[in-house]
Amino acid sequence: MEKNGVLKTLLHSFERYYNVKAGEPGTDASGPFAAEAEFHSHSEQYFLTRAAHIADIDSHEYVFFAEEDNLTSDRLAELGSEAWKEGLARVHPGPGHRNSDVALIIIADNIEETAFRQVSKIKRSKSYRFSLHGWSNFRLLTYEVSSGRVACNRAGKSLKKVISTL
Repeated sequence: MEKNGVLKTLLHSFERYYNVKAGEPGTDASGPFAAEAEFHSHSEQYFLTRAAHIADIDSHEYVFFAEEDNLTSDRLAELGSEAWKEGLARVHPGPGHRNSDVALIIIADNIEETAFRQVSKIKRSKSYRFSLHGWSNFRLLTYEVSSGRVACNRAGKSLKKVISTL
């Protein structure tokens, strides 16, 4: 399967629960990312009646997809920091905010060995007002099309299930 086929399959699997925006070919509208997906969830808690409102809970997730021919450790660091920066720019912490996670999925024809080992060491997180206003975590997954190898950081282990369907 080619990179475009892998990306198309991944985006299709995200469409059920996420708002997916794929970048137009030849434009730089989404920066270095080929596509992105957003998930928003809002729930409320009550005590016996709606008048006894206890809490609002908001969860968000921003997933960025990148395609690379050859993924180097420098390019990995660049994509990771760009996704983290773009994801945090969309976070609006407040009393009802629980979490806003940022995920990056990189599909590459070839991943250099140093970059492959570096993936598991990347960790980013941020808390807002000592977690009273929520937190953000960074999840990362890379997929090498030529060999089918997958690497992820600790927070990104849940993304392996999505890749396993390919």
